[in-house]
Amino acid sequence: MQKQLVHISVMTLFLLTAPVACKKDKKGEQYPEKPNIVIIYTDDLGYGDVSCYGAQKIQTPNIDRLAKEGVKFTSGYASSATCTPSRYALLTGSYPWRNKKAKILPGTAPLLIDTAQQTLPEMLRKAGYYTGIVGKWHLGLGTGNVDWNGHISPGPNEVGFDYSFIMAATQDRVPTVYIENGNVVGLDPEDPIAVSYKENFPGEPTGLENPEMLRMKWHHGHNNSIVNGIPRIGFMKGGDQARWIDEDMADRFLEKAQSYVRGHKDSPFFLYYAMQQPHVPRTPHPRFAGTTGLGPRGDVIAEADWCIGEFLKTLEEEGVLENTLIVFTSDNGPVLNDGYYDDAVEKLGDHKPAGRLRGGKYSLFEGGTRVPFITYWKGRISPQVSDALVCQMDLLKSVSRLVGGETTGTDSRDMLDEFLGQNTKGRETLVLEANGRTAIRMRNWVMIPPYEGPGISRNVNIETGNADSYQLYDLKMDIGQWENLAKTYPDTLKQMITRLDSIKKN
Repeated sequence: MQKQLVHISVMTLFLLTAPVACKKDKKGEQYPEKPNIVIIYTDDLGYGDVSCYGAQKIQTPNIDRLAKEGVKFTSGYASSATCTPSRYALLTGSYPWRNKKAKILPGTAPLLIDTAQQTLPEMLRKAGYYTGIVGKWHLGLGTGNVDWNGHISPGPNEVGFDYSFIMAATQDRVPTVYIENGNVVGLDPEDPIAVSYKENFPGEPTGLENPEMLRMKWHHGHNNSIVNGIPRIGFMKGGDQARWIDEDMADRFLEKAQSYVRGHKDSPFFLYYAMQQPHVPRTPHPRFAGTTGLGPRGDVIAEADWCIGEFLKTLEEEGVLENTLIVFTSDNGPVLNDGYYDDAVEKLGDHKPAGRLRGGKYSLFEGGTRVPFITYWKGRISPQVSDALVCQMDLLKSVSRLVGGETTGTDSRDMLDEFLGQNTKGRETLVLEANGRTAIRMRNWVMIPPYEGPGISRNVNIETGNADSYQLYDLKMDIGQWENLAKTYPDTLKQMITRLDSIKKN
């Protein structure tokens, strides 16, 4: 009996002191085989909106920390210049223009991702991860005619997420409720929810007909149902107890993200933390209102940075920061007036949301898709600035190699070495998209085909990239895209036209 106890003690000591299974990187250094993966995804944050990318009027110390201690990419891209397509590409690793339904969706749209389709969370789940999403979804729910008063399916939980706490679409669209694992949070069965994007419900006030009820004036398109004094896109009635308070949204999502980490810190986890800032309506918590001098848009960027800082503190306190790969980026470029009068234009001053880039949200110019893009892994990634061309949809294949997962038939490329700061080669080509129009970047060149339509979007006052002839820009010499070299370099132009056609056909 005594010998058996000694044997057990020795075995216990061995197990307690045995090293965690590790892989080796290109430098021979070891890293955990299954690190936690966190994607922090902001909404409409521009290339020049954070101080580590050149902003001077807004200070973002927590995002700056990620950049200072990680890899700051100067050529990191969303796939698209609008939200739904970029989110689709991020989670599926596929170009969104291959799916004709991948466009900005109403809150009642059916699920965009096929439940049999390969996704980043599903790949990670099969690799042994617990997977979660907290924040903005905007990829559709159900199969049509959603019953908001019952269990809503299919949704995030059917495409790879074990846990979900989301808003269905955007903060400016109905339904204005949180949904947790397919169920509306705090719903009173005696006050059922009804939602429509076609017509209003009898007796329900709207921003168009009841301006006296508004605390935020609409500029274009946002004049339907009023919630918390803010007119929205779409019509909704009922669910009064379940409706969110806009100023509390950042705190609510942060609390859920922190709780998720605390509850799953003992095994590998994946968290898609999809923040709503600085998308409209911009409603900073009173703690941040007026703190930047740039109006609510600047204030919610400061709020988002604070949330990121608090989230990092949680990772540290729970002892998992050194075993967590963090990716920080944005779904598309910036926009000022996107439906409301909120002083974003009037108080802009010298701040340049897109930095030196031309265009912004909805645009084929660089400001539409080139976004802040940072990878951070404490003690594992050497601090650096990388010019490698990378895209968010590359995370699927890259993370798959990191964790030993499997991927098939995808536009995603293995950029793991680039994301870990061990290589600066990057992609050679990338197709960019804005509202169904495509352009191509190849090495340092960008080519935009001719498109009909206005050169400036009337409502948001952003250059679209439309022109009646081909545009060719050398980004190495002209990052602002002011000199069209299509006639100067006809061979390069022809090569890029051929490459774009080839990628779109295959």
